[in-house]
Amino acid sequence: MATQINSQLAERIQQATGENVFLCYHCVKCTSGCPLLDYFDLAPNQIMRAAQLGQQELIFASKTPWLCASCQTCTTRCPQGIDLARVMDFIVSEALQQGIAPKVPEVALFNKVFLRDVDILGRSYELGLIAELNLRTGQPLKDVPLGLEMVKRGGINLLPELVRRKRRPAPASPPVPAENQVGYFPGCSLHSTAKPFDHSARGVLAQLGVEPVEPKGWVCCGSTPAHRVDHRRAVRMPLESMLLFQQQGLQEITLPCAACYNRFRTAAHELSQDPELREDLTAELGQPLPAELTIRSLLDLVVERIGLQRVAGATKKPLHGLRVASYYGCLLTRPPAVTQAADSEYPMAMDRLMEALGATPVDWDHKVSCCGASLSLTKTEIVLDLSAKILANARARGADLVAVACPLCHSNLDMRQRQMPQGPYLPALYFTQLMALAFDQPELAMLQHNMIDPRPLLAQKGLL
Repeated sequence: MATQINSQLAERIQQATGENVFLCYHCVKCTSGCPLLDYFDLAPNQIMRAAQLGQQELIFASKTPWLCASCQTCTTRCPQGIDLARVMDFIVSEALQQGIAPKVPEVALFNKVFLRDVDILGRSYELGLIAELNLRTGQPLKDVPLGLEMVKRGGINLLPELVRRKRRPAPASPPVPAENQVGYFPGCSLHSTAKPFDHSARGVLAQLGVEPVEPKGWVCCGSTPAHRVDHRRAVRMPLESMLLFQQQGLQEITLPCAACYNRFRTAAHELSQDPELREDLTAELGQPLPAELTIRSLLDLVVERIGLQRVAGATKKPLHGLRVASYYGCLLTRPPAVTQAADSEYPMAMDRLMEALGATPVDWDHKVSCCGASLSLTKTEIVLDLSAKILANARARGADLVAVACPLCHSNLDMRQRQMPQGPYLPALYFTQLMALAFDQPELAMLQHNMIDPRPLLAQKGLL
């Protein structure tokens, strides 16, 4: 039976995303590097071939787009510059619009509940999200032991935060911030499960003479669910908070959370590439959109703007004898077209920071591997597998602990580590916790919140 080629799907993809699937010549780089390939029913290059042939039934019957973790590996490595992750987003969004049943229902449920909570509250509600997902997927006791331990350690908010979203008119003359002030967007997790990241970040910035300014009324960046469901919404959500910084005269924003950082950078990139979208959102929000905001990850702020010399100067208790595997995860550097990272495949900024703190960075293989990200609540078995491989590699390379720069990564590598079959346990600390220790301010690190307690190791090394 002859294959009937139909270009309608490819045309819809290009119209909605700007991506031309016919540029794909099937070098298979996307598939070769995909960390979730073992869990897919169609490989990424097979999705692209099906799109070229117009095989809509095959694509919409596939689990692959729903399981895609948006790690941006395929987008980064495609020699034709095709944003495959964006194509996966389109397929999910198109399936929802056409009323096609999701092939991984729990992922669709996660997206729906997450965005509903954000619509109501302005920010995500982690405890409510976990509880509702487990109940509605028939696993009410799935994370109870973990949840009780988090409550015991004060690591999760029992009640949600409510943000009253009010449209604020642009001031005629924005205030002029102090020279040492920088806009600070903590993101939802740093007000809940990632409190040690927030506390240590503010503390070490103060030690370095930088004042983080968090505007009132910021809202969730949308994280993964927004861009999987609605591209326009995924651009608007970070934009709402960007306008708050602009109204306070803050032209530089730093974001501790790698996911929030990536969403802000992506939104700014989309606005620069799509004048029609920019004009549409300007009219909708009723005020000029940010023109030249500098958006940095907290890691880049420390390493590039503040500088390692100042970090070394503030170090009072060097982390000598501590071997650290610096884990960047997916979104701090990828895709480089958005992040402008010069070394997206083997970054070194956190490694250099560890050296400035007196620690010894280890060379290892998984510093930008995907931990499974938001699949933690929907496909936990995948996250446990991916994260166990990351930790095993760090151990094999001689690391004493892993340094991270993202609440999602920390959640998967620290909070879920006791659910993994491999051992021994390897502590995972935010890089700012390690900075606090090196600055001889251990109380800033809030080490008691870590599920894998690093204090015995640190005491053995003479660092506590």
